[in-house]
Amino acid sequence: MEGAVPVIAIDGPSGSGKGTVGRFLARRLGWHFLDSGLLYRLVGLAALRRGIPLDDEERLGALARSLEAAFREGPDGELQVLLEGEDVTEALRGEGCAAAASRVAALPPVRQALLERQRAFRRPPGLVADGRDMGTVVFPDAPLKVFLTASREARARRRYNQLKGKDAGVNLAAILEELAERDARDSARSISPLRPAPDAVTVDTTALTVDEAVARILALWRERAGKDGGSFGKGGSS
Repeated sequence: MEGAVPVIAIDGPSGSGKGTVGRFLARRLGWHFLDSGLLYRLVGLAALRRGIPLDDEERLGALARSLEAAFREGPDGELQVLLEGEDVTEALRGEGCAAAASRVAALPPVRQALLERQRAFRRPPGLVADGRDMGTVVFPDAPLKVFLTASREARARRRYNQLKGKDAGVNLAAILEELAERDARDSARSISPLRPAPDAVTVDTTALTVDEAVARILALWRERAGKDGGSFGKGGSS
């Protein structure tokens, strides 16, 4: 590990807070941030727009390889996602896009196509990587792997609060049902199923605020870096 760019890999089910927590953690450390789920949502969105069936592995693999995507920080400091030059940040947050992402993410050609794209995010001084198989396939040497979890009810409520100001038809019961279906699908799939890496630390965020979850992971990182003698993780920290 000495000399390698450090990675904190964060995984967990939808609504566990991994995206928000990961973004805030990266900001606290002064590191880069990868939300790998956005890449799969981009593939799902592009497939829906082009009318590509979500079980057409060959065409979806080719789409993932040629995807013209970019990430940038917006005027408000929030992440903006571009697809072929168009800002699709809001479109990616829809439930339809999330469902499409979950389906295309189960396809080996899509996962292989996005593998090197994800690894390219690993740059000094460090990377916080959020998403499935970050700590097992993409960055297996990550010195800290965290699996965030929360009750299904808490996760559904978070998703509902996120959407209710933007979608008048949002329904908490429907979100809860969709989460149950997605959890079952993600846990049962043969490629990168939803489960903690063997060496991951599980953090339950049901009763934690974002700041509390970030503080918990920062403490884990400082402990891990200290045990290693401080040979990695020299990015800015507060």
